[in-house]
Amino acid sequence: MHLPLNALRAFDAAARHLNLTRAALELHVTQAAISQHIRQLEDLLGKPLFRRLPRGLALTDEGMALVPVVAQAFGNLSRALAQVQDRRPHEVLSVGVVGTFAVGWLLPRLRAFQEAHAFVDLRLFTHNNRVDLAGEGWDCAIRFGDGAWHGTAARQLLQAPLTPMCAPAIAARLQQPADLAHETLLRSYRAGEWEQWFAHTKQACPSLRGTVFDSSLTLAEAAAQGLGVALLPLRLFSRDLQAGRLVAPLAQTLDTGSYWLTQLKSRSPSVAMQTFEHWLLEQCGQEQHSA
Repeated sequence: MHLPLNALRAFDAAARHLNLTRAALELHVTQAAISQHIRQLEDLLGKPLFRRLPRGLALTDEGMALVPVVAQAFGNLSRALAQVQDRRPHEVLSVGVVGTFAVGWLLPRLRAFQEAHAFVDLRLFTHNNRVDLAGEGWDCAIRFGDGAWHGTAARQLLQAPLTPMCAPAIAARLQQPADLAHETLLRSYRAGEWEQWFAHTKQACPSLRGTVFDSSLTLAEAAAQGLGVALLPLRLFSRDLQAGRLVAPLAQTLDTGSYWLTQLKSRSPSVAMQTFEHWLLEQCGQEQHSA
């Protein structure tokens, strides 16, 4: 079948506006041209796509079924043309990312970055906050801390205060910080976090024993499976909260640092690096503003 692209474009505009005049203004053609294209498409399909109303249009069942297919097709075509038109050479950008930030924040947004900046050939390497930019050969790294690392330029991305999180069955038993004395408190390799949290709440810290986890991701999974209560950055486990796997039953938080974008001061940033940094700061700024 010959694809009537002009007719499909007219249908797409008319379906979005449900008004021939506004569709014609968008496509810079006459209203009569829009009507003619739609009639041609209806004749080709042998079915009406719109019902004409006194003050606009209404889609028929066939028209409603066609709308998402046409919109997706034009969207795919537009993105493909933009990539072909982009004459910038592809640049490899090697980024080390602490695992919690990678899974909890970056991956859900990565597709948007790739679609907007197709010339960046991103290489991600997860790490556990132990970073040697020069030794690894990375262009930059996202890590957690206070932003003060020797020979490193750091831009703050997100604050990530810690709060107790656990499975729903355990959360039902927790009304106040003192209730944690009767629970298993899961520990991170970053020593002293529970002691600091209890001091912040003006409570005595109970004795700590048991497994120590070297990653917040495994720590969170242990908590979700009911092994105890973990101190975790709430904003990076929002999907687990929404799914009901984890609950944050207590309001008290502990600020131990932020996530930072870091790079060596001795290395000039590439265009890809500047693009990635600008995008990160913009995205994180929007999130901080909405929080």
